[in-house]
Amino acid sequence: MRVGVPTEIKVHEYRVGLTPSAVREYVARGHQVLVQSGAGAGIMASDETYAKAGATIVRTAEEIFAGSEMVVKVKEPQPGEWIQLRKGQLLFTYLHLAPDPEQAKGLIESGCTAIAYETVTDDKGTLPLLAPMSEVAGRLAIEAAGEAMRRSEGGAGILLGGVPGVPAGRVTVLGGGVVGTHAARMAVGLGAEVTIVDKSIPRLRQLDELFHGRVRTRYSTLDTIDAEISVADAVIGAVLIPGASAPKLVTRAMLKHMKAGSVLVDVAIDQGGCFETSTPTTHAEPTYVVDGIIHYCVANMPGAVPQTSAAALNNATLPYGLALADQGIAALHAHSEIGRGLLAGLNVHEGKVTSKAVADSLALEFVEPEVALTS
Repeated sequence: MRVGVPTEIKVHEYRVGLTPSAVREYVARGHQVLVQSGAGAGIMASDETYAKAGATIVRTAEEIFAGSEMVVKVKEPQPGEWIQLRKGQLLFTYLHLAPDPEQAKGLIESGCTAIAYETVTDDKGTLPLLAPMSEVAGRLAIEAAGEAMRRSEGGAGILLGGVPGVPAGRVTVLGGGVVGTHAARMAVGLGAEVTIVDKSIPRLRQLDELFHGRVRTRYSTLDTIDAEISVADAVIGAVLIPGASAPKLVTRAMLKHMKAGSVLVDVAIDQGGCFETSTPTTHAEPTYVVDGIIHYCVANMPGAVPQTSAAALNNATLPYGLALADQGIAALHAHSEIGRGLLAGLNVHEGKVTSKAVADSLALEFVEPEVALTS
């Protein structure tokens, strides 16, 4: 199969769909890999490095889209990209369609087969291609909060870890999944006072054991969230409903209960955000202020550390991508964990929406993926 890797064009996105190491794996399986010149610059990988791995270097994104049977990216296609997709072409990338009706329309009209990393599911019910970026984003969330809390950045001027004789900062983490766990791990490591809020009592028990009582755990209710954000110096939004828009856990009215200069970090912004006042930002201008509360809502947080995040992402996506390259769309019919996972990841196929969460979020007709593939 001809596999194409275009340069990512989202603002301050430095990751790349395939690393040189991954390219070598594809080539070893007999596939041709087209890489746009400069695609690896963000991870410090030159065109020469890609060529040594077996890639064919092409000059433009147009050549990638026109010459590839499968396009492998990191972030969702931008308008100039989705108009180049076509029927019979595979797109393998993060999509986050639920809060993005324009992209959904573009993919539907293209006729392509779009498989979303974030909805690929393994037999344990976890999200193996979302997990590595959730780990990165969770850890970065605490770094972002710490920077935004500085007085020079408009924050309250509180050091998360405190110092002897001075209280540490207080961090509230909304959601005890992968993002929330890694955010808490970083915050605890800095010496902050950490509270994790979640709706699953079994998960709260696991977190209590994992952190040996070092974090407070609270069951999620409106009262709990209101109480915790009112005393927090930083609140990390780390909730996820796979494929669907994130629930709004903090309303604008609740901001008046928060301390002036405190920080909201919305890691769920890719799925629409879990704070009512969240609006996507970029690494160029990551924060804004609403009612005295600093909001950090960068939609591609792991893009800031591309060498780490691209390597972690490729480690996770490689077996799924190779299955698609080896078998094409037939990989989705395979009676294997990878085949079942790819079928769960199918969001759009030849003009049909095959993810129920996406269809429900955008009020579009849902077609069972098995039906779409055989019709």
